[in-house]
Amino acid sequence: MNCEWVRQNIVLQVYGELADDARHELEQHVARCADCAVRLRAEQDFYALLSRDRAPEPSPNLLASSRMRLQEALETAKQGGLLSRLTFDPANWLRQVHFSPALASAILIIGFAGGMGTAFKVIPRGQPSPTPTSPVAQPANDASIAGISSITQDPSTNQISIKYNTLSTQEAQGSLNDQRIQELLLYAARNNNSGMRVDSVDLLAQKTGDMQVRDALIYALQNDTNPGVRLKSLTALGNYVKDDANVRDAVLRSLVNDSNSGVRIEALHLLEPVEADGSVRGVLMTLAARDQSQYIRSQARTMLAQLPEID
Repeated sequence: MNCEWVRQNIVLQVYGELADDARHELEQHVARCADCAVRLRAEQDFYALLSRDRAPEPSPNLLASSRMRLQEALETAKQGGLLSRLTFDPANWLRQVHFSPALASAILIIGFAGGMGTAFKVIPRGQPSPTPTSPVAQPANDASIAGISSITQDPSTNQISIKYNTLSTQEAQGSLNDQRIQELLLYAARNNNSGMRVDSVDLLAQKTGDMQVRDALIYALQNDTNPGVRLKSLTALGNYVKDDANVRDAVLRSLVNDSNSGVRIEALHLLEPVEADGSVRGVLMTLAARDQSQYIRSQARTMLAQLPEID
């Protein structure tokens, strides 16, 4: 177990979501590593601040991953239609035919007519046989995507072109409103190299009204190893800090825990419209008292001084 693994799983530990064996290993590591122990205490303090002001809510990570899994399950679920009932429940159909002479007669007539039509259907003389067309390649499922190789947008048409690799490179084109384009961008935001993640977050920032996109940006803000991706995700979420509690919690967590000073400072500025919120006030008080950054301590004190006194 290394410090990077611990950093990625500290939130799960605080929320009690780690398996017993993983929790035991994390506790053993924290007992030996002073830096990870400091991170764990900071996350626990942050959780305590949020818990004082309102009832606990599901973590943004859990909501994001659950919605993604639900979306994928709905897209891949097979609907039980007439053909599936014939294939998978023949006994039921035999019972229906047995108890419904009219249905049996209809099936017989339809079958006879279909057979006659097939027997007498010929191509008119003088007409060339139709040339078979090449099958259109269908987009690959996310599970078969090896990676995104490029993302480009045509400024004149706003059409987006995404090349992605399976066994060979394929390409999907469409607008940002196309479902497949959104799916590939969400995939790139989570799974690709840092350059592709930056490009995908740039485009997803135009669709932050979509909850699935917003959850993906929250996930990137909290988990991406590239500070540039985290900063772009933070900026894209800025308009929702006031009205979306999940976004506000993610911004607060970045302010307290992010290792990049630029991300923390941007998070602090985004909180100005909601600085009177109870959880925001609590975090500002903590930062003003003991944050390692002199600038953030000073800004937090200034923001607190501007707040009205609590009766």
